[in-house]
Amino acid sequence: MFGLHLLGGKLWRTKGEEQEASKKEYIEYLKLLEEELGDKPYFGGENFGFVDLTLMPYFSWLHVFEIATKFSVDVECPKLITWSKRCMERESVSTSLPDHQKLYGFFLQLKKWHGIE
Repeated sequence: MFGLHLLGGKLWRTKGEEQEASKKEYIEYLKLLEEELGDKPYFGGENFGFVDLTLMPYFSWLHVFEIATKFSVDVECPKLITWSKRCMERESVSTSLPDHQKLYGFFLQLKKWHGIE
């Protein structure tokens, strides 16, 4: 899961060919997760568990990465999107994660602090 975090950072800190390579690697990582999920409602099977809980904060950033790098997780990994929506139906998840628009605003500040664009 740490790889997902590192790859996400590479997505917005790079440009051009390097960003495209990072995007491809990020999508491959997501597809690996989707393969592990399979047709189960949650990574552990029928019940929401530790892996689901651990991954959801990373999935909060997907909206930001999609905008920043112009790709669609819906297209690339539809099962993961269905899974994340299922997880967000849980009050314990939806009330603990940041709003997408606020997170995007924070992302823009991060870029500014790092001198990117």
